[in-house]
Amino acid sequence: MLMKNFIIYLCALAWISFGNAWAWYPQRLEQSLLPQTDYPALMGEHRAYKIGVGETLIEIARQAGLGYLALCRANPDTDPWLPPAGDKIILPYAFLLPTDIKPGITINLAEFRLYYVWQEQNRLRVRVYPVGIGSSGWDTPQGEFEITEKIVHPVWYAPASIRKENPRLAARIPAGPDNPLGEYWLGLSARGYGIHGTSKPYGVGRRISHGCLRLYPADIRDLFARVKPGTTVRIIRQPVKTGLKDGKLLLEVHRPDDADTDSLLLAFKQQVTQLPWQGVINMQTVEKEIAHGRGIATIVSDD
Repeated sequence: MLMKNFIIYLCALAWISFGNAWAWYPQRLEQSLLPQTDYPALMGEHRAYKIGVGETLIEIARQAGLGYLALCRANPDTDPWLPPAGDKIILPYAFLLPTDIKPGITINLAEFRLYYVWQEQNRLRVRVYPVGIGSSGWDTPQGEFEITEKIVHPVWYAPASIRKENPRLAARIPAGPDNPLGEYWLGLSARGYGIHGTSKPYGVGRRISHGCLRLYPADIRDLFARVKPGTTVRIIRQPVKTGLKDGKLLLEVHRPDDADTDSLLLAFKQQVTQLPWQGVINMQTVEKEIAHGRGIATIVSDD
């Protein structure tokens, strides 16, 4: 059941049905403007969706242009593989911006999202894309990098380390439908790593790659056209995000599998001290959000 605090700011939810898959979000131009505030802002709006007969969450995520795990986290009471037809779920399109977001690309591994910020007519805008990241043992590197190359229809030369896992894998895979890089490649200054499309879109929004960052085909096509060599790429891991809305304190938690509750709580408290806000924190709600990690911005202050 949706929490009252969640309903206040993030609903009434608009209903959505799918035609073509959504690519980036926010979809509406006016929603892409970064608020001119000195604190992380809440952007976008959630949507509601009624599950059809035979649908699964991984299919809905693909159709909605969302990451799979983000959709599962937002709907923890829904069986991802056998959801009852007719049930209503949240499509989590609203989000708090990561801390100190800047022009360029910011990838938050904890929430499986890529943020692209650019300046247009003296205002900053943002587009958000779900992203697949490195699997356990093949972690995506964190740090500040830049785009060094742009390639259309890339050829994939499988590294020896990956071929060791799969000796039957060809050393060279030409451009085409079987190429795991998809149609576009954005090479990073971190040697061997890049942002690219995929021939397996159901892996977007999951830990599934050998360290690179996978986008849906429509998303990488859009992002590729917008960036150029030299664009900054900041890769972070920020599971806890805080912000303000109408004087209310908001908390959004993307709890990793290896999360330590105490460290998440400490991160929350440290971030609150940096906000221009004074009030009473509802610690019961804070602890609940940290425990569940739904990735939904929730009011955690008392009136």
